[in-house]
Parts: sequence; structure tokens; C-alpha cells
Amino acid sequence: MARKTATPKASGNDLKTTPLMEQYLSIKSQYPDMILLYRMGDFYETFYEDAKIISRVLGIALTKRAHGKVADVPLAGFPYHALDNYLPKLIQAGHRVAICEQVEDPKLAKTVVKREVVEIVTPGTAMSEKLLDHKTSNYLAAVYLGKDRVGVSYGDFSTGEFYLCEVALEELVNYLQEISPREILAPQSLFEELRQSFDRKVPAVLTKVDDWIFTHQFA
Repeated sequence: MARKTATPKASGNDLKTTPLMEQYLSIKSQYPDMILLYRMGDFYETFYEDAKIISRVLGIALTKRAHGKVADVPLAGFPYHALDNYLPKLIQAGHRVAICEQVEDPKLAKTVVKREVVEIVTPGTAMSEKLLDHKTSNYLAAVYLGKDRVGVSYGDFSTGEFYLCEVALEELVNYLQEISPREILAPQSLFEELRQSFDRKVPAVLTKVDDWIFTHQFA
């Protein structure tokens, strides 16, 4: 499973940051388990643990920069026009990515340029030709544990395939190994149990979602 990113803990009254970093921290807090690609001019920048991850995965330089009283913030980035080259590498490494763009003209900004996450890309929801391996299916799966049976649904966004089935609890790992999903959605209340069951046995990104998404009313 892909390593989780961490939400930075740099903001606060005792550690005053720059307005730019305050904006970054605010947006990052909404996507704590994703790598946030934060657009700054002609570059996508990452900070803190995200910077360490993309430096390692992409083989790019990891540097440091001071932001207000917060010194030595880890930083790594790449030119915006290189996104099509680097994004597939992050997805193939099992990471979930939130792409944050500048959504106003910097020349018209009175303070910090307004930014918003405009796209989320995960291993199981990739649609771009550059993110897919056409030799294999790109399944996004969801599992829900009953008393002695497990409900499994999985589909491929790029082809429209969709399947539903039930398997015995003791057969779940074998079944998931057989269908090889790229990403698995799991209820928050069962996340740790499933994470331990799948550890090193099911090479898929395990994504935590709210329990209410698995209720009969929502389904």
C-alpha cells in the first residue's frame, strides 16, 4: 500500500507563517491523505511530507525554504508543463493526488492569489490514456464486511465494466488478489481491520471513506 501523506502542523499563533503558506495549509487540511500539487506561477510545488515523497518517487531535488517564522520547510516541485510526465509516476506508485490551480489572474489579486483543487486523481479513478496500462484492467473496488460474507463491488472507469459479488470472509484476500484492483474503498469503521488483513497481500491503495456511504439508503 502507498505511504500516507501527513497533514502539516506548522500553523498556529506560536509559529506565524506567510499568507501563502497559510493558504497552502488550509487547502492541504482538506486533503490530508493525498499529495497536494500546489500551483505557484509556472511550477507545481509540494511541501513537508509531500515534498519528501515526490522527491523520492520522481527523483527530483528536495530543498528547504523559510516561510515566516517557520524555517526550513521541505520543498520539491516541477514545471507545470511536466505534469503529464510526473503524474503517471505518482499514480503508478500508488499515491492519490489533488491538483490545486490558481483560479484568478495574479495581476488582479489583492493579496494571495486564489487557489482551488480542480482535480483529484487516484489509482482507481484514472481516466487519462497516459495513466492507464492497457494490458490490465484498472479496477476501483469497494468492500463491506457482513457477519460471515463480504460484499465486493468493482469497476473500471475507463471501460464502464462493473461487477457485484459476495464471497466468504476467509476467501476475501484470495479474491482480491485474483481481480487485482488498483484501489479499494473501505468503511472508516473497518479500515484498520482491513488494512491489517491486506498488509503485503493485496497490492492496492486502501482508501478510507465515511461509513454512511455504505448504508442501504445511500447505496
